[in-house]
Amino acid sequence: MRANFRMQRLFVAHALNAGSAQEATKEQFNYLVNVLRYDEGSSILVFNGRDGEWRAELSFAAKKKLVLTAVEQTRPQPAPCDLVYLFAPLKVGRLDYLVQKAVEMGAGVLQPVMTQHVQGKLGSIERVRANVIEAAEQCGVLGIPGVEEPRRLEDVLASWPAERRIIFCDEGSDSQNPLPVLSAIKEQKLALLIGPEGGFSEAERSLLRSLDFVSAIPLGPRILRADTAAVAAMAVIQATVGDWR
Repeated sequence: MRANFRMQRLFVAHALNAGSAQEATKEQFNYLVNVLRYDEGSSILVFNGRDGEWRAELSFAAKKKLVLTAVEQTRPQPAPCDLVYLFAPLKVGRLDYLVQKAVEMGAGVLQPVMTQHVQGKLGSIERVRANVIEAAEQCGVLGIPGVEEPRRLEDVLASWPAERRIIFCDEGSDSQNPLPVLSAIKEQKLALLIGPEGGFSEAERSLLRSLDFVSAIPLGPRILRADTAAVAAMAVIQATVGDWR
């Protein structure tokens, strides 16, 4: 069932079921009442990443107290996205873009990895999580991807489950077409690894290529920025071996 983009969508933390009611936060109150100018009885869509999407009605328990009451479910909760997205942090503005697009493209877990040539700083994990929620609100996604604490690439690889294949974008590949490699992948559980602006070091590339659970793919004849490469790689993966099939 497709999302209804004509109605305002809002993430809430509490459980959702018919008749469940929750007071809006100060930020939600300000946005709904002062920015959008919603009145008593107005309807919005709410979701929590667990109980599907619900139409909720607004009511005022007091002048500054807004209550959201779930009335009916509009979409059931889908199965969670399973793609794990491993990425080297970028500079803040581009990192925000990268996180938003990962949510839109179906990442289920975001795992920051620290590589030798990483140029950006992750900053606050809570900022990243807030960015994930905002992206889900805007693009109709019902699942909220998890955001893990940053880890060194070597540590991630050392404890990686062999049944989940990592696909990493290697600008040094001799080929330009990712499809032959992707079409040969048999595993159902996948992860995508995108390196930093400076690319992977030769030691990191050698390590990745030595692992049986890692596959390297090219992304065409042009050198892509890391945030562009992330979107391109997720699109081709989802279309060939992911959940677009």
